[in-house]
Amino acid sequence: MIERKYFHINEGMARAAKNANSFSDYAEGSATAEYRAYVDRVYDVVDKIAEEKPNLLERATGKAERYSRKLAEYYNDYYRNEASCPSILISGGSNFPTRKKEKQNSRRDTLHKEWQYLEGYAQKITHLLTMEQPILSSDENAIELLEEKLESLTDMQERMKAANKAIRLKDTEKGDEQLRSMGYSDEEIKKLREPDFCGRVGYPDYALTNNNANIKRVKGRLENLKKEKSRETSENEVADLPGLTVKENVEEMRLQLFFEGKPEPEVRDILKRQAFKWSPRNGCWQRQLTNNARWAAKQAIEEIKKLQGGQENG
Repeated sequence: MIERKYFHINEGMARAAKNANSFSDYAEGSATAEYRAYVDRVYDVVDKIAEEKPNLLERATGKAERYSRKLAEYYNDYYRNEASCPSILISGGSNFPTRKKEKQNSRRDTLHKEWQYLEGYAQKITHLLTMEQPILSSDENAIELLEEKLESLTDMQERMKAANKAIRLKDTEKGDEQLRSMGYSDEEIKKLREPDFCGRVGYPDYALTNNNANIKRVKGRLENLKKEKSRETSENEVADLPGLTVKENVEEMRLQLFFEGKPEPEVRDILKRQAFKWSPRNGCWQRQLTNNARWAAKQAIEEIKKLQGGQENG
């Protein structure tokens, strides 16, 4: 089992929040227990990743620790806000701090968005296991991950086709036997045999069509990525633009533009129009390394040359 990282929950503040909003007594340790239950749910997924996809374990543990820390921050902020103004049922209507309650409610809306974000973040960790997560080209295991995803999609396509063939057999008992041999439960078989609103049984045509489109998309991306990864990182200074270097960073799969000093606002506007973004970590303007990025870099460089040429003439 992977070591689980927990962070401090302010039980005193949780108690104050309970007292401000309820007549019932606070159960000591309940806030910490609830927080840890959510964290354990995520670490249970990480334990499965350790067994099934160890190449993703480092990323998963990093995400789980961040989730645990951010969730603790959320809970402490939530209890602090709930304790900031009592319910009117607790305090009574006389001299009730209406503006303070409005401020509390506004903060509740913000905290609700934070909760939704954290739920989505936890889902990303689950996606590491189910392979539904986006695969970044800069990931050193990107090719391996795409190959696994392609294999999974291909297996699914064959599984859906075989299931439909079994469903349509006139001998339903034989069809069900074939489905069970493929790993379908009786409940799943029952669901496959239930007609949808169009009277279709089994997997609908659009499911196979969409999955096949995903297969083609992943195949294309895999081929392009293998081609890009086979190149070597290159770095070239731009003629007529002293101080500007273009780097094709194969390791990070980024096309990077390095400037000596901070570019002028007009230059930055050009870069943004061509979808380049500033990377504080790398100290450059960059975008994903593709043929489109190469074209965009060329366009940006031409615009910068014209801009600087116009400034000199002016």
